[in-house]
Amino acid sequence: MPDNKPIRIYYLASGRLGIPILERLHSDPRLILTGVGSQPDRPAGRRQLHVPTPLAAHGDALGLQVDRVPSVNAPDFLEKMRRLQVEMIVVASFGQLLKPELLALPPFGCLNVHASLLPRFRGAAPINMAILRGDTTTGVTFMDMEAGLDTGGIYGQASLTIQPDDNAEQLEQRLSDLAAKHIGNVIWDIARDGLTPTPQPTEGVSIARKIKKEAGAIAWNNSAKQLERMVRAFTPWPRVSALAPIGKGPYKRLQLTDASALDMTPAQHTHPGEVIAQGRDGLLVACGEGLLLIRRVIPEGRTEMSAAEFLRGNPLPPGTILSDYPVGEK
Repeated sequence: MPDNKPIRIYYLASGRLGIPILERLHSDPRLILTGVGSQPDRPAGRRQLHVPTPLAAHGDALGLQVDRVPSVNAPDFLEKMRRLQVEMIVVASFGQLLKPELLALPPFGCLNVHASLLPRFRGAAPINMAILRGDTTTGVTFMDMEAGLDTGGIYGQASLTIQPDDNAEQLEQRLSDLAAKHIGNVIWDIARDGLTPTPQPTEGVSIARKIKKEAGAIAWNNSAKQLERMVRAFTPWPRVSALAPIGKGPYKRLQLTDASALDMTPAQHTHPGEVIAQGRDGLLVACGEGLLLIRRVIPEGRTEMSAAEFLRGNPLPPGTILSDYPVGEK
């Protein structure tokens, strides 16, 4: 006789990717959510106030008890999993490595939701890298966790098309919705229908390492297409930055949050970073190849605005040079 009892799970997540998944785990009648864990609150901003992770803040708002877990490999957390009689641990964008003792503890293992079609883009930043490399398709992988970096067997995958104007935040939201749509069935298929993982292919392996803040430093001699992908890949963090003549004094930071590459050749002798035109459509800047139309910006010390609004108070006439943003600048 088949076992139709609800499955006891514990959920570990920190980033926005995990929010729709949490809502689905919480509402699926086939599952018993025994608990939710996230990274500890961290100091942030000028006042260094302790701020919860996006997942923890959402769980708090739902009225859930979200554990702030300094280490999932500590003896007290392992004991808690035993006490809760957890059958499966589900992980999505959590931020800590699970060691063998924890991985072996739940009877049905630890299931990871990874935001790429593995083995492409193993690692911490698969969404950013899919955009930066110009991929047209990505997806989510439901993976059996093991000690290696996203090397475990695959239970299933779901794909979607990357839209030409998707930035990292928008693509993350669509991937999280896609993962939430399938997560309940995947857990049930593993725990109650005996689904087993398939080893990952040995070909097509690539790594998406953690993004560093300096990755957003612009170099205008890159092609406009590459710079457009950077703007999309690094929005909302770390954002692409240039230096521009804003107000009086030295050049100041200008962050680009929306831009499009135009397949047009700048006039001869045009310098990369040179303003070609400005107006209601935005700011048109020459690149190493092609032109970049900048539509939205964040001037230093101000909030995000359209490029047209920025230019009304800070005109940048044709011939103005925008500088590269120095790597290592804050």
